[in-house]
Amino acid sequence: MNSGDTAFMLVATAMVMLMTPGLALFYGGLVRSKNVLSTTMQSFFCLGIISIVWVVYGYSLSFGPDIGGFIGGLKYLGLKGVTTGIGPYSDTIPDLLFCAFQLMFAIITPALITGAYAERMKFTAFALFTVLWSTLVYFPVCHWVWGGGWLGAMGALDFAGGTVIHINSGAAALVCAIVIGKRKGWGREAMHPHNLPMTILGAGVLWFGWFGFNAGSALSAGPIAALALFTTQVATGAGALSWVLAEWKIQGRPTTLGAASGAVAGLVAITPGAGFVGPLAAIVIGLVAGVICYLAVLMKSRLGYDDALDVVGVHGVGGLWGALATGLFASLAWNPDGADGLFYGNAHQFVVQAIGAGAAIAYSIVLTFVILKVVDLVIGLRASLEDEVQGLDVTEHKEVGYTF
Repeated sequence: MNSGDTAFMLVATAMVMLMTPGLALFYGGLVRSKNVLSTTMQSFFCLGIISIVWVVYGYSLSFGPDIGGFIGGLKYLGLKGVTTGIGPYSDTIPDLLFCAFQLMFAIITPALITGAYAERMKFTAFALFTVLWSTLVYFPVCHWVWGGGWLGAMGALDFAGGTVIHINSGAAALVCAIVIGKRKGWGREAMHPHNLPMTILGAGVLWFGWFGFNAGSALSAGPIAALALFTTQVATGAGALSWVLAEWKIQGRPTTLGAASGAVAGLVAITPGAGFVGPLAAIVIGLVAGVICYLAVLMKSRLGYDDALDVVGVHGVGGLWGALATGLFASLAWNPDGADGLFYGNAHQFVVQAIGAGAAIAYSIVLTFVILKVVDLVIGLRASLEDEVQGLDVTEHKEVGYTF
């Protein structure tokens, strides 16, 4: 046991927890004022419901003994055998602390998806969907990559969740947006963000928490954590810069929303490679992420799907680029426990990254579609037209975000 590593991971875990309230602020500012509470509630509620699911069976399915490369066994049901001693995933921090750190990842992933169906899904449907999706999609994919499953065995690199979290949630978000349908008036009525300062604050909280997200994934307070922290910073700055420059060129104005969105795009894209690539590569990854994620967001109106808060364009596209970019820029010179990428003579690593990303996309799309259909059949997915017009804050929660 190492007290320095333990202290570092305690802080990193708390920082990742703060990201979900940060996401609530980020999303809450982007919706119309009549839906600010229902939107923030969805992210905040994930902190409660997923914490319970994780203890009962989620950790076991994700990190229990491998079953066929697909799912973890039931050894850790109710966290049986998960103690404050050393565990199988770290030699220097308590097993229970590793479990807590991974819990924060499991919480924020379904919260990310809520941006795709914001302003129109019933709260009961959201709660049931979140539990089912976490159980049938997140836990298996987490096991594939980090828990001893087939992608990890193949050598797929995902330092802090590009495939497990962002590609996974981005693919699910696309299915949600299509299956649930467009908001009433989408494409005909103005649906501007109601509180951009709230969104900027949320982006800042996310940026801060992401240092725990990425640097903490080293699981120790050492050189790889330092590398992950630094690459996270420069990639995020590059993403904000390139998004703003792209929209300035195309739309004629730089915007605060563009800066915030570009920063999140850079954060997403660097996540899988944060501990495997160097600072210059991180800048390139962030610069490309800002541009392609911006273009992806512009495309949604042409493709005709209402991804309300751009989960697909930012997390799906950004996560996919990050996973592939890791296969391009990863270098053993920066992390001896990683691998060389295509640009360092190892084309196989790029192929493995593509296989991992493709598998996560396909699995998430199919299972998300099935889950949505089941939830719709059992309790119905969408709020009534009258409730949607009135706003979900009042109709779902009997509250209002602002009283003047």
